Amino acid sequence: MISRRDYLKLCLATGVTLSLKSAPSWAAGQAGAPNADRKLELITRAIPSSGERLPAVGLGSSATFAEVARSADVAAVREVMQALIEHGGRVFDTAPAYGASEAVAGRIAGELGITDRLFWATKLNVAGWGGGRADPAAARTQLESSFQRLGKPVLDLIQVHNLGDVPTQLGLLKALRAEKRVRYIGVTTTVARQYAQLEQILAREPIDFIGIDYALDNRTMEERILPLAQERGVGVLVYAPFGRTRLWERVRGQALPAWAAEFDAHSWAQFFLKFVLAHPAVTVATPATSKARHMIDNLGGALGALPDADLRRRMIEWVEGL
Repeated sequence: MISRRDYLKLCLATGVTLSLKSAPSWAAGQAGAPNADRKLELITRAIPSSGERLPAVGLGSSATFAEVARSADVAAVREVMQALIEHGGRVFDTAPAYGASEAVAGRIAGELGITDRLFWATKLNVAGWGGGRADPAAARTQLESSFQRLGKPVLDLIQVHNLGDVPTQLGLLKALRAEKRVRYIGVTTTVARQYAQLEQILAREPIDFIGIDYALDNRTMEERILPLAQERGVGVLVYAPFGRTRLWERVRGQALPAWAAEFDAHSWAQFFLKFVLAHPAVTVATPATSKARHMIDNLGGALGALPDADLRRRMIEWVEGL
């Protein structure tokens, strides 16, 4: 198998690109490889509360994306957002807490003319990391800033970030949904000590989405949260599908196993993303990146086959054995 970098070089050399005007389809592999002539369509997933379908890989704007957004030269941000759209993606996940990401992304989307083509997912939290009550006036101000930054009178999804004062802030989002200023609402956490609270909210609140951390080496969500999301008909956005940087450190210098071709994975990024997407509760994975070539590679995780239960066990054993 070839590396992430070599796979992308191959794509460029052979002209494997997607047109803005055509449905996304990539060649399954190299010439002469099994299924090489098969065309692969981007996997989409339905939002449980509406049936609306979304491409299963999107773009997050924390981490490296946020770092570039804070810099004087945001050309890389422009390139990665353009790559997302040109290669069939739609979902862009951001938050006021991600520094300049929300404002810069909104401005660039407007300049590129893609504002209405994106599914905008942002967040609300004025309670802060220390918890406590959220001031409703401050929360409303933050919400209005998000509408202005993203340049849309109606946003697709707003979630309460890190379960900050859920009674107050989710109440505001319910009102916005009733007013049809936001289409979907939800809550997020990537903090283990909040998982029990998340489970309680899932069980009782009429939300459309949750945002969680889930990766091949971080499978706690499989025990209770993901099954409950399925049962309750709640969509799932996955953050940190690469285990932040843990999985990259684990596979550093390691070749992708040849059997990854059985589920159309041609890079480690696709290997990791396909593991996440193989769980039926997952709606969209949103890895962050500031490089267009990585955006294209990540979207490859939503192409072709996904691993079955036996292959997922093999993936876990392989990575844990490194």
